[in-house]
Amino acid sequence: MRSVERREFLKGIAAVSAATAGSALAPGTLLSATTGYSQDAQSAVDWSKAPCRMCGVGCGLLIAIENGRAGAVKGDAASAVGKGLACAKGYYSVQALYGRDRITRAMIRRGRGLSVAPMSEALDLVAQRLRETIQRYGKDSVAIYGSAQWSIPDAYVASKLFKGGIGTNNVESSSRLYAASAMAGLQTSFGLDGAIGCYEDVDQADVFVLWDINLAETDPVLFSRMLDRRRRDRSVRIVDLTTRTTRTSYAADRSLLHRPHSGLALANAIAREIVARKWVDREFVDRHVAFKRGKTGIGHGLTDDALVADEAIAANGGDYESFLAPYTAERAQQISGLSAGDIRWLASLYGDRARKVMTVWGEEANRHSRGTWLNNVLYNIHLLVGKIASPGNAALSLAGQPSGGNAVHDAGSLSHTLPRGLVSNAVDRRRAATIWGVPADTISARPARTALPLFRALDRGDIRFLWIQATNPMVSLPNLSRYRRAAAKDGRFLVVSEAYPTPTSDAADVVLPAAMWLEREGVFANVERRAQHFEQIVAPPGEAMSDAWQMIEVARRMGLTRLFPWERRDHVARIWEEYRRFHTDDRSALPAISELRARPGVIWPFVGGRETKWRYNTAHDPAADRARGGFDFYGHADHRAWIWLRPHEPPAESPDRAYPFWLTVGAVLEHFGGGAMTQRIPTLHRSVPRAYLEMNRDDANRLGIRNRETVRLVSRRGAIEIEARIDYRSRPPRGQLFAPSFDEGVPVRQLMLDAFCPLSGQPDTTICAVRVERLGGRNVP
Repeated sequence: MRSVERREFLKGIAAVSAATAGSALAPGTLLSATTGYSQDAQSAVDWSKAPCRMCGVGCGLLIAIENGRAGAVKGDAASAVGKGLACAKGYYSVQALYGRDRITRAMIRRGRGLSVAPMSEALDLVAQRLRETIQRYGKDSVAIYGSAQWSIPDAYVASKLFKGGIGTNNVESSSRLYAASAMAGLQTSFGLDGAIGCYEDVDQADVFVLWDINLAETDPVLFSRMLDRRRRDRSVRIVDLTTRTTRTSYAADRSLLHRPHSGLALANAIAREIVARKWVDREFVDRHVAFKRGKTGIGHGLTDDALVADEAIAANGGDYESFLAPYTAERAQQISGLSAGDIRWLASLYGDRARKVMTVWGEEANRHSRGTWLNNVLYNIHLLVGKIASPGNAALSLAGQPSGGNAVHDAGSLSHTLPRGLVSNAVDRRRAATIWGVPADTISARPARTALPLFRALDRGDIRFLWIQATNPMVSLPNLSRYRRAAAKDGRFLVVSEAYPTPTSDAADVVLPAAMWLEREGVFANVERRAQHFEQIVAPPGEAMSDAWQMIEVARRMGLTRLFPWERRDHVARIWEEYRRFHTDDRSALPAISELRARPGVIWPFVGGRETKWRYNTAHDPAADRARGGFDFYGHADHRAWIWLRPHEPPAESPDRAYPFWLTVGAVLEHFGGGAMTQRIPTLHRSVPRAYLEMNRDDANRLGIRNRETVRLVSRRGAIEIEARIDYRSRPPRGQLFAPSFDEGVPVRQLMLDAFCPLSGQPDTTICAVRVERLGGRNVP
């Protein structure tokens, strides 16, 4: 089913009356009632526990099974995450299992089309083509591109197969698109990946600064906890620092509008105010902080595929003050449009010693060609005032994916990583080789390509075989047309493991039916480092199987059975226990699978039967040395957190006369990722069936554009047609536009520049310069 046909199919969903269908959801809806059963019937139902997989928060769900099908859903009151709540996507999530176009049989391309084939034949062909490609072009001509929705066992098997079995580091995942800058920011500021605090910070903070994140729609359960915290204590304040007025803005105490790509200037100006007004916690900084200067002018990843090797050049507090000197509130106002008075007021919130402050940011900060730097400077603010790694004082980056808590990349599924290590580190390579039972020189010491360079290599022909699992890069990548053409070139062999037809499966030579969440056992880890086990509670349809087991079947066909000596019935437990062998010390210890099965999630490190909720704090972290006085930032060899001198630099692309608008793309409440699942849930699809373009009323009037008129949106990479909406769910200021990214029929990422952060490799997929053209008033049908 091609994209045009799918669009017609999805239109029909809006007319379907599903068992849980009701009126369209109001924007920002947070449900508290069970879906699928009356209240009277609930007591007679057996409920199975599972974490929600529709964002990175990881709310706990209870799911009722009737006649072998998942039906009712309610929040799990025992979950420390959702505390009995879920959002709209969570309550309707099980309907994603039962779309009418579910892929249940393998398909092989014969001629120009895909035809159904036995699963065994498809797996034989995948192994054959993988083996032949290696023989003809070498082991680095093959790659796997997985998902931030991978379970930890899926990611671990991919790493072991390709890095330990085949001997190539060509393992990437869409985690690079969601979490790479958050990962690099933590590693450069603290020496280790993984959140510093946990969601309990929400229950104790006095001020929430939401930095370019529409939390009411992206993570509504977490936002509801903030609202509840304010309800219980009227002195609590929620500040929305944003480029457009959103549902979050309406609920916040103050909403502060700033221009896109001005975050570094704003954060440095806040830091300057803190220093100038003597709000620095000198004792904390002197004992626990070092200052570092890194490389500047590092480009935007447009012409160089390799990541920049940053330098950590020693600096001191005086150097930092000199660096901050140009970042006056007035200069930041010129760059950002936010008033100098508001900048000073923000600084005062952080500087007030009586207030606990929690800063939260997400994809607009991370998907940025200076994403690592922006993470660094946000941590800088908290380090200056000593408000970090303690209850209620937190700096938290949200990844938006179910394994966003560094689980996927910690399992070795990025091109530079091994399970709990780096391919460039000889000690880490020896440990992996020992646990895997392979010669040490099997694992290459050279990091391979990150996500965008991987697809550029497919375009050039350096990659000849690509296996894509549980993700839809032909919708999610920036400058999309370039990479769609690459996938269609002769001499490329594309395998796609997927549950539903997508533009990515359209391009495949082999499609393998994938078992979804609830149809297989697995473990996710959310943003607060909470590992959450889930059982298989329904049977997968047809011949669908988990991503991990598909890879194991192919590995066995390639003669690698000894690396995967597990039975299908217990392979998840066996994989988890092997994975735990990489995490044997107090800094990263993981719970046993029995512990995970007994609880609705466990925060790691898990030491002596206790969760480590606040890392680096000697009162809470058993790995922290108490002799260091309250905090031990043991990720760095000097046992200090690092404040980085990171300047504001111009973006890779800015509006000009030809392309006068900033376009920002992002998420809406009802949809997840590229919409492959949520578009097939009738209630959610009816609420927001198609992507749209939000415009400022003054801009629309100036261009003669009416509400719901179809317009052409044009960038230097291409053009799409999209419905214009005025005064809709959010309101961009003049000169700015917003469009959601869930609709494959309106591929907004086609317009994006394929730049990336040169330190993390995370693509800059949320913003670019565009123009809007009228089409003579034609409306969307």
